[in-house]
Amino acid sequence: MISPQTYQTYKNLPPLAGVATHAEAAKPGLGIEECVSRLKRFHYAFKRLHEIFTARITAEPIYELKTGFAHHAYLCAEHVDALRTRIGEMREPPLGLEEVPHPALEVLFDEVRAAPTTRLLLSGIYKCIVDSLLEAIDAYLRETNPLTDAPSRRLLRFAHLELSDIRKFGELAIEALEPAPEWIGWRTATLDPLLVAAMGFDGVSQYGGAITLTTDIPRRFSATPYVYDPIPKRDERWQDSYNQGVNPEAFLYDPAMPSKPKALMMLFKRIREIDVPEMMASILTETKGKPWKFYRDMSRQLWDEARHAMMGEVGFVALGVDWTKARITHNWSLRLNTECTPTERHAVLYFIEQGLMTKAGKRFEWEVGVDSGIPLMATIQDFDWADEVLHAAIGRVWYIPQFENINKALEYGDQCWAKIVSNWKEVKNQGLTNHENWWPAIYRQACEAWGETPDPKVLAYSTTYEGKRADLKEVGVGASG
Repeated sequence: MISPQTYQTYKNLPPLAGVATHAEAAKPGLGIEECVSRLKRFHYAFKRLHEIFTARITAEPIYELKTGFAHHAYLCAEHVDALRTRIGEMREPPLGLEEVPHPALEVLFDEVRAAPTTRLLLSGIYKCIVDSLLEAIDAYLRETNPLTDAPSRRLLRFAHLELSDIRKFGELAIEALEPAPEWIGWRTATLDPLLVAAMGFDGVSQYGGAITLTTDIPRRFSATPYVYDPIPKRDERWQDSYNQGVNPEAFLYDPAMPSKPKALMMLFKRIREIDVPEMMASILTETKGKPWKFYRDMSRQLWDEARHAMMGEVGFVALGVDWTKARITHNWSLRLNTECTPTERHAVLYFIEQGLMTKAGKRFEWEVGVDSGIPLMATIQDFDWADEVLHAAIGRVWYIPQFENINKALEYGDQCWAKIVSNWKEVKNQGLTNHENWWPAIYRQACEAWGETPDPKVLAYSTTYEGKRADLKEVGVGASG
């Protein structure tokens, strides 16, 4: 007698395309209505997580957390995209994906977004939201039929893998910084009751409890509506943040300068790119009503820019150079965030990306990296170049269509860039910086690590940004930054 437990495939080949055994697939699972209900909640959770990670990048002072948030925001954006697609495949028009699945979940995410300190934010995200979301996904994977719902299981297995990585990062970060004293009280009085009221992230009753109304649970940190903070903040390793005392573009495009020191200067340009996520977070947070693909694509670019900063960090470390001795300004992100609209910021971003597509842009930087004789520099610049090609393509999709043609779009970007051309004298006169020339100290460190005597011409480099912007147009080779 045949049964799911005894049934044999031809020559004992793996059954059912490898997605399940017959015994597993023969058990009834969740129906379409229940699957869609849970998937919509997961979609909401990833979307709100993306919002929180993005909104907190700019004002988070700790560099490792800025870059971590950039990564996690991008991963969440990808999973939102995958869930939107899957839900649309499940007899579900109209999708209703902009609806809040339960008011208690809305308050929960509002609370975590409004957490007043880094340590409370980390605990709220990683110990409450991510932990509970993983539990709900685990339950879905156990309860749905592995054959009938194979497409959902595939994307949720991937989401579970990356969410587990996110949780691990959070656990290590919390351990390093130690939990906030207020954490337990906040969780006990506010966050856990909200999860109970919502019946968890999947909307089933495994949490139990008698709380049913959001009004039974007073808001704490979100009692005052959250306001995005556009001011970039840095931890104590980032000194003299208004410094514009070294112009790396002028150095890089000076034919009299050798390639090896130019590679060192390019590492500075890479780590300086931390100001791009600080600025792009403001575009994503303050731009409402776009198709989800806009937020997904821009989040990818934001993450790439954070990777570029880390590539600079790794390059310095690999060369034995202490990058904190450089003076890495936040002037660009600060001024764009506080003096320009989101559209103007996007215009500047595209103007920069398009300028990098010339032979004098990323191709030139890669050639310098190769010529430097430092293998890691060739790798860094190779991938940096590829990323910038993608970013220019993203701009063509989401920025250019707002204008009559690409020339009009570039002209507007140049005009917006010119609005913040240089405040070199202003910040000096205000006592915010003396524009210290930090280059000799960095170059000497590198020469010591290389076992070389510093080149007097390179050591004496002292061109500043006075009256200039971080722009290849200013050094005569086209628009960039």
